[in-house]
Order: sequence, then C-alpha cells, then structure tokens
Amino acid sequence: MKAVIQRVSKSSIQVDGKIVGEIAAGLCLLIGIDEDDAKTDAEWLTQKTLNLRIFGDEDGKLNKSVLDISGEILCISQFTLIADYKKGNRPSFIKAAKPDVAIPLFEFFKAELAKSGLKIESGIFGADMKVEISNDGPVTIVMDSKTKM
Repeated sequence: MKAVIQRVSKSSIQVDGKIVGEIAAGLCLLIGIDEDDAKTDAEWLTQKTLNLRIFGDEDGKLNKSVLDISGEILCISQFTLIADYKKGNRPSFIKAAKPDVAIPLFEFFKAELAKSGLKIESGIFGADMKVEISNDGPVTIVMDSKTKM
C-alpha cells in the first residue's frame, strides 16, 4: 500500500457538489492499493500513520502524532498512486488492485484506523471526488508498505 500523508488544518471531499467527508486539524491520507497488498500492509500502514510524529509540540518541534493531538483523519482511495510511468508518457494502472480486492482492504484500513478512537472520514470509492486540502506546514510524507524495514 502506498500513502501520501498530509498534515492539514482542514480537508474535505465533495461528490456531485455534496460534502461526503470533512475534517478539522489532522491528516489527509491518499491511499493506493496494489494488487499484491494484504491486510498486513494495511496494519503496518495504520500503525506508522497513527504514530507518525509530524505535529508540533510546545517548542515547535515535530514530536506529536495525530493520536497525541486528538486529530482527525480523512482517507481517500486513490488508485493513481500505483501508476507505472516508466514507459512512455501515459501511465499504466495495471498493478492497481481491482475493486473486489481494493474495496475490502480499504475498508479494513479505515476500520483499523477507527480503533484509535479518532474521527475517521472518507470519500466514496470509485467516485469522481473533489478534494480540498489545507496542507499545514506544508508537511507531506510518502509511505510504501513494500519498503518497510
């Protein structure tokens, strides 16, 4: 699984002009699911995301996690993160998990995040979404469960 993790002051998702997910301060997560991903990838990504210290402490140092600040999380499934762009100029998405695999794994990931007790919002899988992100910092981290050590 790949994730683009953005520290935000607020973020929202609209589908057909209606807000379907909205958060205040916390994290906006763009999640790409590869055809080879499994629950272990989602579990690893959940723990890394929840404990990632990218929020400022009293001294302004990045020492606090989204858990520490009781932040909120907005999850957005984004198959384009799995793009293969090595040949030519048109990316291929052949490695992205098909909906029958991706949807249950995305739902599992959100359920794992929800165990934290934080507010978890999301978009609508497969919908044409308009995402508003007020990136705070900006702070943006890219993670890939396949490169964990």
